[in-house]
Amino acid sequence: MDDEQIATMRKVFQMFDQGKTGFVECAKFVNILNTLGQTFDEDELKARIAENDPEKEGKVDFDKFCSIVMPFLEEDDDEAMHEELKEAFRLYDKGGDGFITTSVLREILKELDNKLTEDDLDGIIDEIDEDGSGTVDFDEFMEMMTGE
Repeated sequence: MDDEQIATMRKVFQMFDQGKTGFVECAKFVNILNTLGQTFDEDELKARIAENDPEKEGKVDFDKFCSIVMPFLEEDDDEAMHEELKEAFRLYDKGGDGFITTSVLREILKELDNKLTEDDLDGIIDEIDEDGSGTVDFDEFMEMMTGE
């Protein structure tokens, strides 16, 4: 995995680790892969989970999370990652307008990192919403998520 993939995987991990426990519940993997727009074989998924959670704790840390999710993603390339982010964007673009408001983005960022201060959030929003429109389109969202 390259740095970009690791950063993206960390964001996905944090979306599903809402309690900031450092773990994601194994029961969430079907939902995670669906959210990422991945097709997958449930038996293969169960086998990967069993392999990475031998004590059957029902949760895995970030490294094991990657071990479970990455093989399903590696079949794809950057285009697939683009599609996955587009799907995530669509979840937040409830009106289907092609943009999300900066207030929605602020909520997403807070979910991803609860250590961000209001000033941090303002800085990030100002950086992303270059035109000051109060909205973030898909390209601006992509740039934020992938650094491209």
